[in-house]
Amino acid sequence: MKAVFLDRDGTVIHEKPGVYLSDPRRVRLYKSARPALQLLQKNGFKLFIVSNQSGIGRGYFTEKEVNKVHARLLQLLKPVKIEEIVFCPHSPADDCDCRKPLPKMGLYLIKKYHIDPNQSYMIGDKKADVEFGHALGVKSILVTTANGKTHLKKYSDLAPEKIANHLLNAARFIVNNQGEKHA
Repeated sequence: MKAVFLDRDGTVIHEKPGVYLSDPRRVRLYKSARPALQLLQKNGFKLFIVSNQSGIGRGYFTEKEVNKVHARLLQLLKPVKIEEIVFCPHSPADDCDCRKPLPKMGLYLIKKYHIDPNQSYMIGDKKADVEFGHALGVKSILVTTANGKTHLKKYSDLAPEKIANHLLNAARFIVNNQGEKHA
């Protein structure tokens, strides 16, 4: 099975850097999100959201509130089907083993859904997303929405396989490059 792993905030939905989203009424899809995910799904990719939600570990909101945000997100994305949403609830200070860029959440999904990393991708707007994809053995795409432009300037060692200005262009790149083997 081939898959696309997606960061949530700043990739699929709007994010104000430094603002933690806990209110489902504030979920706003990027205009390109639904068409992008529909294109990927139409081309046989299973879709997964993989997100760091350190606001839980920092005490800003609860896991229940995050799940309500996810329920709203899934509703807004219909008819797109997200196979599963996984998230790390820890703060960076917790020194856990599941926070992106560490690959634990992705490895769990790869095993559970029998995903072929050689045919799969990670899309996100942060350095941690690019590194997470590489740790999984998938191609990484950096979108320059939300934090993407800042991270490109800030981290000279950032090496995504593709830089896209939004999710739909990332999806087009993936569809047009299907069948290419990863290095």
